[in-house]
Amino acid sequence: MAPKFGTSGLRGLVTELTEALVQDYVTAFLATCPHGGALHVGRDLRPSSPQIAGWVMQAARAAGVDVVDCGVVPTPALALSSIAEGHGAVMVTGSHIPADRNGLKFYVPTGEISKQDEQRIGGGLGQAPATATPGTLRETDALSGYRARYVDTYGASALKGLRIGIYQHSSVARDVMVEVVEALGGQAVALARSESFIPVDTEALDPETRQMLAGWCAEHGLDAVISTDGDADRPMVADATGRVVPGDVLGALTARALGADVICTPVSSNTMIAEMPDFTRIDRTRIGSPFVIAAMEAVLAEDAGARVVGYEANGGFLLGFAAEGPAGRLSPLLTRDCLLPILAPLAAAAQAGQSLTELVAGLPPRFTAADRIAGIPTEVSKAFIAEMSVDAAARAAFFAESGAEAALDETDGLRVTFLSGEVVHLRPSGNAPEFRCYAEAGEARTAEALVSTYLAKLQDRLGAA
Repeated sequence: MAPKFGTSGLRGLVTELTEALVQDYVTAFLATCPHGGALHVGRDLRPSSPQIAGWVMQAARAAGVDVVDCGVVPTPALALSSIAEGHGAVMVTGSHIPADRNGLKFYVPTGEISKQDEQRIGGGLGQAPATATPGTLRETDALSGYRARYVDTYGASALKGLRIGIYQHSSVARDVMVEVVEALGGQAVALARSESFIPVDTEALDPETRQMLAGWCAEHGLDAVISTDGDADRPMVADATGRVVPGDVLGALTARALGADVICTPVSSNTMIAEMPDFTRIDRTRIGSPFVIAAMEAVLAEDAGARVVGYEANGGFLLGFAAEGPAGRLSPLLTRDCLLPILAPLAAAAQAGQSLTELVAGLPPRFTAADRIAGIPTEVSKAFIAEMSVDAAARAAFFAESGAEAALDETDGLRVTFLSGEVVHLRPSGNAPEFRCYAEAGEARTAEALVSTYLAKLQDRLGAA
């Protein structure tokens, strides 16, 4: 399958991300979207990223655009750097997908590109770049500002007394997580650093990883374990037992800790926020940060002072207003971030004299689970969703174990609410040949069982490599 835009930028097999294709996309981006005269370029730790980043920089300089090489850096740190200087950016990353794939994430000077920007880039492909005086090249330390953002906001005692494991694997944030935890007064325990790329999907951790987290907590006496996906725009947080706190729970806790009034989040996120008195408005969107950002921008267009945040079920958090932290003010950042939804709940628990487990237990009792099966072509997944959408009898037969249907939501994929109050949401991945299943129920084990049941049924029905 040729590289294409999904919910997180351009993605494809490394073998298909050729020099010509990469340079064509970068040239089209610079010709059709604002970039402020310079392009910040960052990359993750997968083996193909240095070469692809080199192609990106060559294309930009050939187009007469100055290049700022940010090196190996978290995606939100790259965005923070480029936005601060009023420049565009390209992050070379395949996020959580395997190392045989990679991709490009594009940023205009105000943040992530929109779906309209994607269309403009597509329309600019295949055009020869205009002759120009080559752009300049310089390097910068994009990490220092990102690190300071959270150290200055939370202060030297926010995590005092906490012993926190850092699952480093091949995350680009593996070192800055250690530095920030220690700067905030916590004790960091570095774990499982890898020199080969490990595709960690924080939204669908495998059983072996979950067992590993629990083992580390017991072995090292940890209060929590934290990590991210490959490019560090999604958080992973486990409590003292090694149990992972879902991303949409981290999002709700972070929104509350920051004093947000309005939440923009996809339909797949936990519905417990409707029962929380902290929020006056909740806008539901399709899955993907461009849709969350569009909803946040619409809220801010109505009220520039709105205390609005956004987050996805994977935990990537977007801040739309200047929030007050324990030690300082936190400026808006309209791109998915991993560190804020890691630090805010841990700091809130510490301030309240609670464990993370106790903090989570105080939320309304709604639980989500998610997982995926790989190897199912997108066209097969979409055909199945189309069939289930129009054929109520086929839908009832497929979901027979869950009883009668109470509501159907087709905002993004197929989301079925049953009379029991349980929810099953099926959706083809936007950037890989994967079929995702989300579930929600009144008990965690019920949500997990729903995911297992319906992924098994999908695999039997559609097959998987």
